[in-house]
Amino acid sequence: MIKVAIVTLSDKGSRGERIDITGEKLKEMFAEHKSYEIIYYNMLPDTFDVICEELKMLADNYIADLIVTNGGTGFSKRDVTPEATLAVIEREAQGVAEYMRTKSFEITPKAMLSRARCGIRKGSLIVNLPGSPKGATENLGFIIDSLVHGIEILKGEAVECATPMKK
Repeated sequence: MIKVAIVTLSDKGSRGERIDITGEKLKEMFAEHKSYEIIYYNMLPDTFDVICEELKMLADNYIADLIVTNGGTGFSKRDVTPEATLAVIEREAQGVAEYMRTKSFEITPKAMLSRARCGIRKGSLIVNLPGSPKGATENLGFIIDSLVHGIEILKGEAVECATPMKK
């Protein structure tokens, strides 16, 4: 099982002024997938240091194999999730973010406004999703199946990644 942490970034939500619809939709998607188990959920303000500490805590303590953030990936001055992610990751997983944007372009030209980043810290993959329920679920839907293999590799559980040669 892939252990999943969902972290919603929202100033209003963290103050109890907004219901986290996006986080709930993401929980539903992971619950429907047999490879994933949600083991952690939190809602935090859009604050760089707070986001960095949360991501480091989850990865460094091996709490989650997959850390999914939602929110804070746009153009607002308070949108700092990509910067916090880049500050804590050890290796970037550019293809994941590129693929989400590419597939999103098929739905809306506004996909170019996403600043989402993805990367690896310790044994965890961190994936930034949009804050809107529609954008977050669409983007997760594009990658949810393929991430299983990537995380198996990260965890050392995938022993053969290449196609064997024919004799």
